[in-house]
Amino acid sequence: MLSGATFSGPANLSFAARRLECLRTRWSSTAELRLRYATVDFAHAVFEYPLTIAAEANPFVLPDGQPVDEQALADAPDAAVRMASLRGVDAAHLVLADIDLSRCLFAGTVHLDQVRLEGTCSFDSAPPHTHWRRQHPIRFTQRRTLAEEHHWRASQATAVRGWNVAVFDAGHVGPAQLAPVYRALRKAFEDSKNEPGAADFCYGEMEMRRHDRTGTTRAELRLLHGYWMLSGYGLRASSVMRQK
Repeated sequence: MLSGATFSGPANLSFAARRLECLRTRWSSTAELRLRYATVDFAHAVFEYPLTIAAEANPFVLPDGQPVDEQALADAPDAAVRMASLRGVDAAHLVLADIDLSRCLFAGTVHLDQVRLEGTCSFDSAPPHTHWRRQHPIRFTQRRTLAEEHHWRASQATAVRGWNVAVFDAGHVGPAQLAPVYRALRKAFEDSKNEPGAADFCYGEMEMRRHDRTGTTRAELRLLHGYWMLSGYGLRASSVMRQK
C-alpha cells in the first residue's frame, strides 16, 4: 500500500503483487513502476514529472541473480497488470505500457489526450454476437469501449446481456461525462499514429453524444441518429444492424 505517500526524488520501483493502491500519492520527480500481476489504483494521484507504469513480462531478478519467488501468486490467471482507476489524475506526464485498461475508470481524468499508451494497452469491447430485444435483432459494432460505458449501458432498462455492471463505489457517469473521455483518448491514439484505435474512440464519442439527453440539442440528436443509421458515423459502413 502506497496510498498517501510522497516521492520527492527519482524512483524506480518493482512490485509483484495482487493489488497496489497508490491513491493520492504525489510524485515530485521522474519515476518508473514495473509491475507483475497487480491491479493498481492511482485515483487522485499527482504527477509533477513523467511517470511510467509498465507491465513486466518476465519475473524480477534479485541482486544475486536469482528470480523473485512468485509462488504466492501461482494461482493468478496471468501476470497481467490491470489499472483500476485514474480518476482525478492529471495524465499529462503519464506513460502506460502494456497495461490492461478494460476495467479502468477514467471519468474526471485531466489532460487524458496527452497520455502516452505504449506497447499493448487493452480496453474492453462491445458484446459480441447478435442479441434480441422485443423480437428485434441487435448487433453491436465491435470496438474498444470504456468500462464506464459498460456500466452505464448495463444500468439501462433495455440493456442486453454482455454489458458489465458497475463495481462497488464506481460511481455513476453517463453519456455527458463519457463523450469528452472518448474524445481525449481518440486524440491520444491519433497522436500515437494508431488509426484503428482512434476510429474506435471516435465512434464511442459519437455514440455518447447521440445518447446524451442533456448536452446535445434535439437538432443535433436527429442529425447524429441519421448519421449513425446511414453509415455508422462514417466509420462502420458495412454494419447492417446497429446498437441502441
